[in-house]
Amino acid sequence: MMFSKEVGIDLGTANLLMYVKGEGVVIDEPSVVAIDAETKKCLAAGQDAKDMLGRTPGRVLAIRPLKDGVIADFEVTEIMLNFFFKKLAIKGMFKRPTILICCPSNITSVERNAIRDAAYRAGAKKVYIEEEPKVAAVGAGLDIGKPSGCMVLDIGGGTTDVAVISLGEIVSSTSLKVAGDTFDRDIIKFVKENKKLLIGDRTAEEVKKRIGTAWKSSLHETMEVSGRDLVSGLPTTITLNSDEIAGSMEESLQDVVRACRTVLEQTPPELASDIVTRGIVLTGGGALLHGIDELLRNELHIPVYVAENALRCVAEGTGILLENLHLVR
Repeated sequence: MMFSKEVGIDLGTANLLMYVKGEGVVIDEPSVVAIDAETKKCLAAGQDAKDMLGRTPGRVLAIRPLKDGVIADFEVTEIMLNFFFKKLAIKGMFKRPTILICCPSNITSVERNAIRDAAYRAGAKKVYIEEEPKVAAVGAGLDIGKPSGCMVLDIGGGTTDVAVISLGEIVSSTSLKVAGDTFDRDIIKFVKENKKLLIGDRTAEEVKKRIGTAWKSSLHETMEVSGRDLVSGLPTTITLNSDEIAGSMEESLQDVVRACRTVLEQTPPELASDIVTRGIVLTGGGALLHGIDELLRNELHIPVYVAENALRCVAEGTGILLENLHLVR
């Protein structure tokens, strides 16, 4: 007997994760697709395609189909979902999967429909859409069904979602387009303006992961980066240190802090008192930025914890919700 599978998808700007019920997280790859510009044929997706970013010849395009947490290129998103469905062999002639997909909390209904359509066109039988911070909270192990407030800060690649949740629903939330990719762009801009060197997105991401910090003077690391010298036009190498990188990301990080403040200001007093004792849980790739918990603790004066499985919270949350589909309306 062939059963249709239940699949949870964290369709992120930077990474795509797929959770298959009964198997756990089976795919954890960058959301990048490499296609042939002429035939529109998919050449690679995931890590193989990411390795091509910024390094492709003319007729091969390496595309990131999602921008700021929403679908920027509908066709390519569909190609990407199809590629991974085939890889997992979760759809065939008689079996079409039931899919639960996550989206940022304040996207428009048009953007939400685009996500739903992409899933249907890639071969889904039924599609549920759930808000990311809620799913991240479930994945981080918070019991969101109780009448007490918990606050989640989910920093992804394209969007940061902040939400206060009680009784399984979002009470107050905001979503901003300042996240991991923004930090990378800040680093590129800083190096270009202050060091007269052009570096690529991948190098900037590497710098952020290795020597980046959100809390100045808490990390003292240096790293050599190579790129193209703007003055001579030749490839060259310079050394960057943690303080410089912290300075370059400062403004964007303050935007994240402000978003948390805004959500806290809109939270009913009873729930606010819960959050003071229970703190904020950080999820998403951005939660792994060094010193970000320190920064938030100092700015907001409430406890801040980084979820253990920060990168996979949303995907694992979809798994828990698939077990309890009656909670998802």
